Amino acid sequence: MSEKWDIRFLRLAKEVATWSKDRSTQVGAVIVGDDKTPGPYGFNGFPRTIDDAVEDRHTRPLKYKWTEHAERNAIYNAARIGMSLKGCTIYVTHLPCADCTRAIVQVGIKRVVVDADSLENADFASRWSEDDKITKAMLDEAGVELGLVSADKPAPGDDD
Repeated sequence: MSEKWDIRFLRLAKEVATWSKDRSTQVGAVIVGDDKTPGPYGFNGFPRTIDDAVEDRHTRPLKYKWTEHAERNAIYNAARIGMSLKGCTIYVTHLPCADCTRAIVQVGIKRVVVDADSLENADFASRWSEDDKITKAMLDEAGVELGLVSADKPAPGDDD
């Protein structure tokens, strides 16, 4: 896919991330087919029907037990509608954790595009740096392309 579309879909993932009620990190993911058709999306948050008004569920480390990540939410949303993700691209605001990467590989997603600017977030990196190494190794070994694109730079042809 062209850089223009990568930037556009990353911007869409950033918009989806704003729907997260997480108090420290909002993550969004959008899955797109080869024909540039956006499919399922997800954001980090509690599973459907789970009460997100219970205060202690939002504090670390307990929140990690209650919260589903954006990437897996997008994958689950595809499963709910019976959509195959084989050969798709997932656009994510942050580098996926090792758990989400396993899911990405298992469903046949062939390309992961991450907002490059998120890699400069020191707070996020301090919590997920060990996963970053595993994620990159897993994607490489599985033959899944990892693209880093800045969502904030102008997309070529946006003036069209």
